[in-house]
Amino acid sequence: MILGQDIDLDEIVATIPDIEYHPEQFPGLVYRLKKPKTATLIFNTGKMVCTGGKSVKESTRAVHKIVKNLNEAGIKIRGKPEITIQNIVASGDIGVNIDLEKAILILENSMYEPEQFPGLIYRMKVPKTVVLIFGSGKIVITGAKLEEQVPEAAIRVRDRLIELDLVRMDDFPTV
Repeated sequence: MILGQDIDLDEIVATIPDIEYHPEQFPGLVYRLKKPKTATLIFNTGKMVCTGGKSVKESTRAVHKIVKNLNEAGIKIRGKPEITIQNIVASGDIGVNIDLEKAILILENSMYEPEQFPGLIYRMKVPKTVVLIFGSGKIVITGAKLEEQVPEAAIRVRDRLIELDLVRMDDFPTV
């Protein structure tokens, strides 16, 4: 998000309660909202990074609420914020165990170093996302820019793992 103007972070801290700001450790402040439950980093350049929203709509609502709160506190924000979705993160469960040792040998665009990290990193081209795959079948999808890319990535990774025989078929529940 870009506000299109410089912001006096010290003025925000002096005006609005419960703001976290430690400029000697980090150049931005943290503005937390309870509803919607988000944390937004605000930098003196007017750039903002909103995290924690459960949807694009919720994150957008949080940004507009912060701008409203700043204006009401006497910190005038000119115009509307320019909002760009950079990264949607989602987690899920494929519901079956994955053979990561076998997967690293045959799954393209993947990396697995169990001494460093317990999940396999799979870089998908369509949709352009990165999927962390764990042996338990749990997945984390990152890098999506549109909400509809999340279920698409989950379905495609599940189907690819089945196609390459990287799941134990006896793990699938019977109907």
